[in-house]
Amino acid sequence: MKTIHKVAVSTLIVTMLLGLGGCSGMSTQGKNTAIGAGAGALGGAVLTGGSTAGTIGGAAVGGVIGHEISK
Repeated sequence: MKTIHKVAVSTLIVTMLLGLGGCSGMSTQGKNTAIGAGAGALGGAVLTGGSTAGTIGGAAVGGVIGHEISK
């Protein structure tokens, strides 16, 4: 993995963890949606080598899955 990709993935992880700190007042469904979007973005970035489209696509898919699991 190239250094720039490692930095991108590390940045995504840190951003996701900091973002989760703001979830204390959210509903369970909202939390699961946010966690799914973060995990999907990370997975999409890793699977596509840091592609913007892969990251955004992964976040969208992960968010939908996280939202639907909560129902």
